[in-house]
Order: sequence, then C-alpha cells, then structure tokens
Amino acid sequence: MTMSPSLDRPASAVTHLHPDVWRKVNRLLVRKAIAEFAHEQVFEPEWLAEASRAGWGRYALVADTQGCRYRFEARRMALRHWHVDASTIEREVDGQLQPLDALTFVIDFKRTLGIPSDKLPVYLDEISSTLYGAAYKHERPALSSAELADADYQTVEAAMIEGHPGFVANNGRLGFDALDYHAYAPETGSRFAIVWLAVHRDNAHFASVPGLDHETLLRQELGERQLVEFRRQLAGDGLDPAHYLFMPAHPWQWFNKLSIMFAADIAERRIVPLGLGDDRYCAQQSVRTYFNSSQPGRCYVKTSLSVLNMGFMRGLSPYYMAGTPAINAYLDRLISADPVLRDYGFGILREVASVGYRNRYYEAALETDSPYKKMLSALWRESPMPRLKTGERLMTMAALLHVDPQGTPLLPELIRRSGLAPQAWLRRYLRAFLEPVVHCFYAHHLVFMPHGENLILVLEGHVPTRVFMKDIAEESAILDKDAKMPAGLERLAVDVPEDYKILGIFIDIFDGVFRHMSQLLDDSGCLAEDAFWRTVAESILDYQRAHPELAERFARYDFFAPTFLHSCLNRLQLKNNLQMVDLANPAGSLIMADPLDNPVAPHAPVRSPRGAPRDEALPV
Repeated sequence: MTMSPSLDRPASAVTHLHPDVWRKVNRLLVRKAIAEFAHEQVFEPEWLAEASRAGWGRYALVADTQGCRYRFEARRMALRHWHVDASTIEREVDGQLQPLDALTFVIDFKRTLGIPSDKLPVYLDEISSTLYGAAYKHERPALSSAELADADYQTVEAAMIEGHPGFVANNGRLGFDALDYHAYAPETGSRFAIVWLAVHRDNAHFASVPGLDHETLLRQELGERQLVEFRRQLAGDGLDPAHYLFMPAHPWQWFNKLSIMFAADIAERRIVPLGLGDDRYCAQQSVRTYFNSSQPGRCYVKTSLSVLNMGFMRGLSPYYMAGTPAINAYLDRLISADPVLRDYGFGILREVASVGYRNRYYEAALETDSPYKKMLSALWRESPMPRLKTGERLMTMAALLHVDPQGTPLLPELIRRSGLAPQAWLRRYLRAFLEPVVHCFYAHHLVFMPHGENLILVLEGHVPTRVFMKDIAEESAILDKDAKMPAGLERLAVDVPEDYKILGIFIDIFDGVFRHMSQLLDDSGCLAEDAFWRTVAESILDYQRAHPELAERFARYDFFAPTFLHSCLNRLQLKNNLQMVDLANPAGSLIMADPLDNPVAPHAPVRSPRGAPRDEALPV
C-alpha cells in the first residue's frame, strides 16, 4: 500500500520500494530490453535449442562483461518481434546464476549498446527512474483488466503501466524528485492546480484559431470571477492589465525553473505570478498535458516542462506556439471537408490557442535551437468530452496494449465483452483508426504520429467506433514540399525521401502498435498472429477498392510492399538521450536497422495495370 509522501516523513517517498516488487520490475524491464534491443538488431541472440513449447526456442546473449551471459526462451514473430518469456531469463557469471538487475544489464552491455560515456550516467538515471515508477505501478492498489474494461476515461489514463511500448528507458522524467513524482506523475492520479502568470506583451505572443480571442479564452478557461481577481491584482500593483497576457504554467516549472531563470523578468514585472487557478488538473501520459478534472468540458492545458524524458527536454517553443492554432485550424478544415473522413467519424482535437514567452537573455546568447529557449509556453487543446454522444465513452488507445499487474491483458477482455468475434472486433477498430489514418496519407499526404498515447478511442459499449487524433501541430506534416500552404504555415509541408513517406504507417502503427497487439491476442488465444495481419490486409484492401481514384498513389506508396525500412527508436536514445533527433532535420537523424518483412505482403492484391487492387488476392 502506497501513501502520499511528505517532507516530514522521508521514508514515505519510498514505501513502494521493497525486494519483491523490485525483483519483479527488474525482470520485466530486462525482458523488455532483450526484446527491443534484439528487435532493433542492437543484439543478435544466439540460438541454443528448441524449447519445450512449440514455436519457442532457447537463446543466449554473451555480455561485454567477462564471463557473463544471459539465457532465455523466446518466440520469433512477425516484424522481427521477440516474444521473450520473462520467467525464463537467467544471468550467469562464471557459471553461477546471479540476480537480474536492469542497471547491471545496461552495464553488462555498455559497449554493445554504444552509449557515449558522458551520457551513460544519464541513461542509468533514466533506467532507475523507470524502475521507480514501475515499482509504484505494480505495488499500488490497481484495477484488474476485467475491472478496467468498464472504467471511465481518466481512470484508464492513470492505470496505464508500461508507457511507450518500444522505448526501454521510457519513464525517465529526470528533474522530478520523489515528492514531484507523487504530485504530478499521471499514474498517481493526483489532482493539482496550475500556476497562472501575467506576461508582458512585449516579450509574449498570443495566437488562436479564428473566432477565438484572448478575452474569450480566459472567460472560458478561468471564469469571470477569477479573471476579474487576477486583473485586480495587476492593477493593485500599479500595472496595466491591458499590457499583459495571461498564461498557465506547471507548478514544478514555476518553482524549479521560471522563478529563478526568469528572475530578471520577474523583478522588472515582465512576468507577474498571479496565483493558483481554481480548477484541478490531472496529468496525462505525456506528463506535460493536463486534463481539467474539475470541469472536463474545458480545454486540456499543455505547458513547457523542463524534465528530460525519452530523448528530449520537454519544452515548448514560443516560435512553434505562434503558428500552432493556425496549423490546427487549417488541418481541421481539410479533414472536415473530406466526406470520407466524415464518414469514418475521424476528427482532431484542435490546439485552439497558445502563448509563447521569449527570454531575451537566452535568445541573445544562443544562436541554435536549445531547451533554454523553450521554458515558457503553453497551449490549450479541445477536450473530447463535449463531442460525446449518448452511450459513448472514451479510452486512450494505449490501453489496447495494457497488461495489468497480474499479467492479464485488457484487449482480449474488451473483445470478449463486446460479444463480437475477435476478427469482427478488429475490423471495427481498424475502420475507426487505421483506415482514416491511411486515407489522410494517400488522399492528402497528411501524416500524424498515430501511436497509442496520441489517439483517443470513442467506444460504444466495448467496441471502438471512431477516434480523435491529438498532438497536431508538433507531430503532423504534409509530405509534399511543393504543397501550396497559406502564409505562415509553410513548416507543415516537409521534404522527406520518397521511401520514408509511408513509414508513418509502417513504423508508428505496424511496428509501434500492431506488433504488440498481435502478440497479446495470439498469446491469449484470442486471435492467431497470421489472422491478425490478414485482417489488417483485408481492411486496407476494402479501403483501396473503394477509392480507385487513388490507385496511382497506392502503387507509388505500396502498403503491401515486401519489406519496409526499420527506423529505430532505442538506437536514437542510446546515441543521444539528451536530444535524440535534430528537430530541424528529423529524417536525417533516423537510424536504420535491416528492413523488416511486411506482414501484410503475403496478402497483397493482384493489381490492375493502373495500380488499383482487383478482387482476387495472390495465393498465400
């Protein structure tokens, strides 16, 4: 049983850390490290023999540490996926079995992993923090997958255990101390008030979608009473409220960064702390986005949060914020005007307004991109709650990969409760999620980052019927450098190599979501792996047959190509865990392993001369 820690009870920060849970989470993280590093060909496990279970083998990894090797049982699956049985992992040193320890695992393979020596301690910190959080999540009172199948949106959000399914060090959050973890980590379910600041217009910029101004936004998000009180505070200090914009900040950011690093601006009253807002928020899985639990119909708030997590300091650029609402408005018009997407019920949660504040000292000192330029920005994103119809509810798509502390996955439970056959449920899900995302790519060259945390499923009962995409401005692009964009939105049109363009589907969806889903379904006896991929293929074949006008693009960017490039996430983080991608040239930063065999290629259609699929498929 965990308890909220406090400064006068130091031990209360670590009540979830004890030998049993520590052994459990270390074994699980070592399992993930073996599986994901082998998937990315950082490791090449050695085949030893067949295991007692059909389709399974016994493997070994020889460590860099002299006399050390790891043995385990695993099953090879599509997409070079390693299904490793955690219970079979053994660490042997000079013939003697040793306890499993994730930090020791990294040290055992430090040369193979290739982590630069100056960044290795930071990576170890991220592993420690990931283990700390994992121990909390496995030790707390938790809903079973059966109970979670009927839980409300924010209960599901806080119940997630794994975080990003591919990254090994996926819950670093370096910068948070133990008290911060309990106060602000999404899995704690904590509610907190956000800090409101008045920032001088000379250094700040407000932007919004058409029809929304700063005054209207504040009345919607703060309410009349608090808005009047904040303006009274400014006037009482001899300051003109008309010269200021109001913006939210995370409490951690205020006390740890802004109050010190922006001290000059605070002293000169360019930044004025107004106090805490009345509403209470809960952090979402992305940590720096907060759901209004007091008034769920109000916007999400997303703010700069200068903690290091999964390869980046999680700031927000004031320059990007200036263009964010216009990009959201443009994409919303594009999506709303497409009758195909309307029929799917596909929508985005618009980032409707933003404020960015520039620190004049860092701007003058630094000529290149830097986290120091991204410490004070915020945006407001639409809540999905007002869009729900009677009988609908919400669930993060990350929940489809959730496994409870007892080892039971949620996805088969949802399928069982739906009353549908597994393939029928999967087709409904693919129609809600995959088909509209694929249509955005083929019809509009539009790509998102459609991983689990960025999608919100709309369920009727236990069946997905439509989805909302979020994180639009920072993680969307039109893959056509010659696309005619409105003034100020040029950054949305990007130039990437031709063979990279469809990777937004293959890597973000196939590799990032579906390979894990197929393992859970196959392992639970719900749906065999081949049947899973055949159902994915059938879904897109139906889509392509319905849109012969896009046949040329279907042929140019072949969904059924024999192989596709394998862009590796952990390799990026291992190379530079402080900034794993050059944001000015993200495609040029990618690190590739050998191409992956496309699991839908065996179900490829026979194409007409113009590229459209005919009704028959090639024999499998």
